[in-house]
Amino acid sequence: MNKFPLIPSDVKTIIFDWDGTLHESLHIYKPAFLEAYKYLVENKYVQKYDWKDSEIAAFLGKNPKEMWESFTPKLPEDVIKKGSSIISEHMFKLIKEGKAILYPGALDVLSKLKEAGYVLVYLSNSKIYYMDAMKIAFNLDKYFDYILCSQMYDYIPKPDILAKVKKDFPKKILMIGDRGLDIDTGTLNDAYTIGCLYGYGSFAELNHADKHISSIIDLIK
Repeated sequence: MNKFPLIPSDVKTIIFDWDGTLHESLHIYKPAFLEAYKYLVENKYVQKYDWKDSEIAAFLGKNPKEMWESFTPKLPEDVIKKGSSIISEHMFKLIKEGKAILYPGALDVLSKLKEAGYVLVYLSNSKIYYMDAMKIAFNLDKYFDYILCSQMYDYIPKPDILAKVKKDFPKKILMIGDRGLDIDTGTLNDAYTIGCLYGYGSFAELNHADKHISSIIDLIK
């Protein structure tokens, strides 16, 4: 399996992060986040603030629990629950309306890797509804052998999720993602790593990846 030069010849399983790696998440996450923030402002939990795209994108890659823990100011649990539900409902609506967008060539890359015989794994720091909605929107069962998200494992850290499930995957494993957490997930589980420089992470947080790509299509060139 050395058809693709960027993929080490002994790799049998390729694990993909979703948001910022295959899916251009900001298209649907930004309006959903702003809708929730509008609720917080109207109910005087926070002051009005003009969010930059880069500030909103910083939340991507975190699971919902981590996202709200990093939010300033800290909010009561019931307010977080309401804000989270607003984000979920708005994103679900946008996905159903066909507003979710993948990076150019993403499905073609998955198709070619599947044809080449790799076991493909979707591993996202997300809720189950989101994973299922994406599965339907992009017919992901056609490409992925395993589709997993953090809510299925009670939002434990991503490296711990991979540690739990990797026994089911043929070795060796390659982990691909756009955040430092994705690279750490691979490194801590004895996997090769590729950092996606086009996503929502900085080069600084991806510099410990084994290799880097500037487009998802680079993976099969």
